[in-house]
Amino acid sequence: MLEIRPNCECCDKDLQAHSTEAMICSYECTFCKSCVDNILENVCPNCGGGFVARPIRPENDYREGVSLKYQKASTKRVHTPYSEKELRDFSRPLKHIKPEAR
Repeated sequence: MLEIRPNCECCDKDLQAHSTEAMICSYECTFCKSCVDNILENVCPNCGGGFVARPIRPENDYREGVSLKYQKASTKRVHTPYSEKELRDFSRPLKHIKPEAR
């Protein structure tokens, strides 16, 4: 099940479970749209993959037992160990390759 992390791993911006600014890679690395576009250039600094919008987990259980009420979002904040320069240096050679071709 998707972890739904509470923050951008780069700038530490809060990304609530209903945020439309949250972007994830296939490993659930979580960044805000601004960092994905302006620093990472759609290259995950952990795996080299691309990003997609993180799905929204409904607050209401339209099916019994299936909602944020029962499957809570994570409260564990995650931060990248890399500096902004290291992130940009990693992304630079990969940003021109489509994610599906990386």
